[in-house]
Amino acid sequence: MAAVKPTNWMMKGQVVISCNCDYGCPCNVNGRPTSGKCEGGWTWHVEQGSYGDLRLDGLNIGLYANWPAAIHEGNGIATYLIGERADEPQRSALRGLMEGNGGGPWAIFRKTFSELHGPRYVRYDVDAETHLPRVRAEGALAVETEYILNPVRKETIHPCVVLPEGLVVKEAALVGTKEFTVTDDHVNYDHSGRYGAFGFFQYFGP
Repeated sequence: MAAVKPTNWMMKGQVVISCNCDYGCPCNVNGRPTSGKCEGGWTWHVEQGSYGDLRLDGLNIGLYANWPAAIHEGNGIATYLIGERADEPQRSALRGLMEGNGGGPWAIFRKTFSELHGPRYVRYDVDAETHLPRVRAEGALAVETEYILNPVRKETIHPCVVLPEGLVVKEAALVGTKEFTVTDDHVNYDHSGRYGAFGFFQYFGP
């Protein structure tokens, strides 16, 4: 019996990142999480995407987790979100990817979870066209970013990070979170006023 050929897929767009670390997040440079553990995740706004012949343009997905230590040390509990605008074929494709079955960053993150819950289908409101992205997933997630201020001069600063080997993003603007809350039966926290970032992503698989 011939093996089933994996489905080719691609996605590109903007990813919004938020967690419980201080501004800049030491995990970006292989440091330890600020508080010793990681609570945070990502929202991907897919500007263009495909899974085989199936288009994924304009859809949103999210993954938020609670790891007891650094991400790579595992034992995380996570939940994932899919925008309710996706139809059933799109939902099926996104479920497979988010559960780590098609490569991409999700296949690596899946190895760090002892529990992965979802999908939870939510109504997304994503403003990715402004200088400060904002994400709402009704009843599940709120992320509003804000510029970081110089503590002495009280002026806005615009730091960024370049990560040539980055798993999720290769270059990102560093900001703070005016609001960051996750509300779920399995992952629940409020880390408003902590680390935020956003940048362009482009993934291919499998």
